[in-house]
Amino acid sequence: MADYKRLFLEGHSYYITIVTHRRNPILIENIEVLRESFRESKRYYHYSIDAIVVLPDHIHMIITPQVASEYPKIIRAIKYNFSAKVQSVMEQSIARYKKGMNPVWQQRYYEHTIRNEKDYLRCIEYMQNNPIKHGLVDNGTKWKYTSL
Repeated sequence: MADYKRLFLEGHSYYITIVTHRRNPILIENIEVLRESFRESKRYYHYSIDAIVVLPDHIHMIITPQVASEYPKIIRAIKYNFSAKVQSVMEQSIARYKKGMNPVWQQRYYEHTIRNEKDYLRCIEYMQNNPIKHGLVDNGTKWKYTSL
């Protein structure tokens, strides 16, 4: 596998997708914990959440960090804070436990550096349609776990 290189471009926004371990549908039922995890991350890192949609097992968001190189730390803080609050009720797989890994989130996340307005709008459209794509609503405006 080739080494993956992240782009850290000051002043740019980043489209991020983070997914729960084994797509466990725990996010909506723990939405207040998730919100608190975002608030906690903002105590340490300065960023704006330009758009977000939370589905039962994953999150899509566009964030603009004040310091571009901090967006991995922002994601780590959100995941860590959420995990610390909900992991006691979750069962761990033996393999992940032996590795000392947390069972709440997939280890990696998807990120995309937004390059221009067309790219930004494409990401927004995808986010708006995601609850429909997953069969959660028939109209994206009916999904209440979104900023859009």
